[in-house]
Amino acid sequence: MTSRRMRRHRLLLWALLAAAFLLVNFHRTATAVLADTLARSFDTTAAELGVLHASFFYIYAALQLPAGLVVDRYGPRWVGAVGLALMSGGVVWFALTETYTMALVARAVVGLGGSVMYVATLRFLASWYLPEEYATMTGWTIAAAGIGGILATTPLALAIEATGWRVSLLTAGAVGGVTAVAVLLLVRDTPSDVGYESVGAPDQATASLGEVVANTKQVLREPETWLMGLMLFFVLGVNVTVLGLWGVPFIVDTYGVSVASASTYVLLGNLGFVLGPPAFGALSDRLEMRTGLIVVSAVAFTLAYAVLILVPPLPVVGASLLFALFANGGVALTFTVGKERHAPKVGGTITGVINSLGYFGAAVFPALMGVVLDAYWTGETIAGARVYTVAGYRVAFGIATAAGVLAAGCALWLHRRTTGPTTRQATTVADD
Repeated sequence: MTSRRMRRHRLLLWALLAAAFLLVNFHRTATAVLADTLARSFDTTAAELGVLHASFFYIYAALQLPAGLVVDRYGPRWVGAVGLALMSGGVVWFALTETYTMALVARAVVGLGGSVMYVATLRFLASWYLPEEYATMTGWTIAAAGIGGILATTPLALAIEATGWRVSLLTAGAVGGVTAVAVLLLVRDTPSDVGYESVGAPDQATASLGEVVANTKQVLREPETWLMGLMLFFVLGVNVTVLGLWGVPFIVDTYGVSVASASTYVLLGNLGFVLGPPAFGALSDRLEMRTGLIVVSAVAFTLAYAVLILVPPLPVVGASLLFALFANGGVALTFTVGKERHAPKVGGTITGVINSLGYFGAAVFPALMGVVLDAYWTGETIAGARVYTVAGYRVAFGIATAAGVLAAGCALWLHRRTTGPTTRQATTVADD
């Protein structure tokens, strides 16, 4: 049992790490509202804008496995604080840059710093929360990221109208710097660091290099790892691309509304991102069911994007985005499945591996959809920004739907390969 004092304390520490992850999602999705402004500022095509957006994810995805190893070695406190400080510095650089090339580099630095926050937060949860609380708290962590996505829609659009995009991002960078200091001063890696008894499994001591290398080899040999990673590749790739880049331009170009109005409909998608993970996490813990809920969620995700191919009325667009991102909460149970299959001592490693595969999708899909939109561009521009056709967006959402079909296939295959309601298989050598 955990004492009331410890429960309050760990909630405060989690809130700091969740706030840091909130900022990560704010910055990785802010380009949707910034798309037209950045296109004008740096004179980009859709493909170039897709690459600019994805430069965050090239670094972010590549570093998920190393981030897991580093967090397993050094703990979430120092890794989280340093990563957030680096991300905030990259945001300031991006806000001040004048050239497309430097903007690419600066956004990559933002991705470099942000790459550790999710893994660090899940490592914290594994140390401070009981196993039966893990899926629920993971859901709330992802919900915090959804709040960051909400702030990156209408609130950011209004801030840009009031102060300009550079001042808005500079302010966000300053907030990140302050949060990094708070994480360093207050967060502790394990309950024993502040005099509490361990909860669930014993406190997770720092894994040796040999242990994490052996665990990584074991993780990469398992077919389940690749099924989970590929599923996240398609789901995260599509969601981050639509909410973080092309969702707002799609609504502006197709329905003729302002950026601020379009961002309100994308905000509904982020609301689903807030509501879905806690709901599925709590339901999963209550039912002791993981992969079955993942299959249902992947199918729902696919159907939601299939509706957008039809270019439905705006309220239906908002509802589809809400539904797709709510379903994302069920797919996020993948992280719980991965954690339960492996020893808690090296939980950051499995999280890093499947998260890395997932965010490679977020690095691929923005440019892929950008190439499609450029292929259907008629040459029309408004205030220096390209206007893309309905046909181009239909093809782009067709790609999203096909990705959903493949994700659902991976989910079903994973479900059939796993046994038991929670798949508790500690397969690594790290608990010897």
